[in-house]
Amino acid sequence: MTVWFVIAVPLVVMLFALFMERVESRLRNVAVRGEEVEEFLEQARPNEVRALYGHGIGRALELFRLRRLGGRATKLRPRRVRG
Repeated sequence: MTVWFVIAVPLVVMLFALFMERVESRLRNVAVRGEEVEEFLEQARPNEVRALYGHGIGRALELFRLRRLGGRATKLRPRRVRG
């Protein structure tokens, strides 16, 4: 019984480490830079602040980038509440 425990624990730890490396690599690509947040907070318009409050920093920065690039930002659609 002890032999199986000695073999299984290192394998489980290695698999967990590999899984966490994949998760970390995905999060690294999604991370928001501090400079972007500072610039957003200094220059945000009311619809972008509403997006920050209602949908999080990702959607708010998306609207902010679209405005800076001269694109046309789409209006936010209210989320449907399932109940």
